[in-house]
Amino acid sequence: MFDRLKRTLVDSFIGAIALGYLLAQAMLYLVNVITVPVASWARRKEFPPTTVGGGLSLLALPPLVSFIVLLLIWYVLLRWLYFTPPKTATSEQASNPARVA
Repeated sequence: MFDRLKRTLVDSFIGAIALGYLLAQAMLYLVNVITVPVASWARRKEFPPTTVGGGLSLLALPPLVSFIVLLLIWYVLLRWLYFTPPKTATSEQASNPARVA
């Protein structure tokens, strides 16, 4: 079942489009991780900062976790779809259909 799904995703380029979308979402979360601390630094005079340790804003932690999770999902799907070749019927099975059980 997964082999047919994999072959369909690779042959129709739906897998490539989905991987591109996942990578774009991950990059948007990365941009959010960078811009949230900068925005809180710019507003520091209005509100007291909520920081942990070396100044990492607590508001940047959820996008950071989302970035890491999306990047891991992207990598696993990339490995599954494109780094392992899809299984095809061997020439012996294709030439002798009576043998296929």
